[in-house]
Amino acid sequence: MAEAAAGSAAEAPGEAGSMEKKTLITVLGPTASGKTAFAAQLAYALDGEIVSADSRQVYRRMNIGTGKDLSEYTVKGVSIPYHLIDVCEPGEKYTLFDYQHDFHKAYRNILTRNKTAILCGGTGLYIESVLKGYNLPDVPPNPALRAALEKKSLEELSGVLQSYRPLHNTTDTDSRKRAVRAIEIAEFKSKQESSSTAFPAIESIILGLDIDRELRRKKITERLHARLREGMIEEVRGLLNSGVSPESLIYYGLEYKFVTLHATGKMSYEDMFRQLEIAIHRFAKRQMTWFRGMERRGFTIHRIDAALPMEQKLQLAHSFIEK
Repeated sequence: MAEAAAGSAAEAPGEAGSMEKKTLITVLGPTASGKTAFAAQLAYALDGEIVSADSRQVYRRMNIGTGKDLSEYTVKGVSIPYHLIDVCEPGEKYTLFDYQHDFHKAYRNILTRNKTAILCGGTGLYIESVLKGYNLPDVPPNPALRAALEKKSLEELSGVLQSYRPLHNTTDTDSRKRAVRAIEIAEFKSKQESSSTAFPAIESIILGLDIDRELRRKKITERLHARLREGMIEEVRGLLNSGVSPESLIYYGLEYKFVTLHATGKMSYEDMFRQLEIAIHRFAKRQMTWFRGMERRGFTIHRIDAALPMEQKLQLAHSFIEK
């Protein structure tokens, strides 16, 4: 992984070739839309580097379940540098505060080498936090709030979290523990002065991969089958055997939640697959809702049909970048 230099401010680089080098390009889209492959091809064409915006790919040894697809970072024999993947150990809590600071370190590092930075991922809050320059103090635990939320169901907690929007993402809160932490962060943030930000907002050309609902559902199911064949259950068992607690893996949600329940004997394979498939479909729907909300909040997202051949997608991307 490319090393990230220290620093929090970013300076725009000069121009490269006949195309003006843009400060930041963002590639977003729901799960199974082909973001990684597209961003890697774009980085190859623009002499760029990728900064991941995925809340779970930061964890080492969580590869299959998070869909790192590291082979896709090699394009025509060239390894595309990437950042903010494999930066901490499973079981650690990596927060939005951590991400925002680590993003700016990586971002400045890329720009000081006169490369194009491409932010790529599906965690909408990570993306929006750096583009808007959220003010995110390091949020301490709030024991009183946690006690007040202790008996609430996940559905009730989701309702509480909705009242804070858009201060916190709802796409990753598929366990009670994650939802409580999200509320804790949102409550802390709601009481802070909104006039100052830790980092400046960043202008970015945003490319959004659009995928037809039925095609998306088909790809999600196919990908889930493929990941199970590739050893996702074995990956989870390996993490458990290394000392990562079941509670920590369940906290990460989706694949790690349901596969852990299966690996620890609490859920049959059939129930695991069925419930996980439903959860991923719902997750993709929440991602799309977040991205539409970004547009309502003033972001311009240039839509590209994910089903187009790669060459056509790249041509469209270049047309938006060169405007």
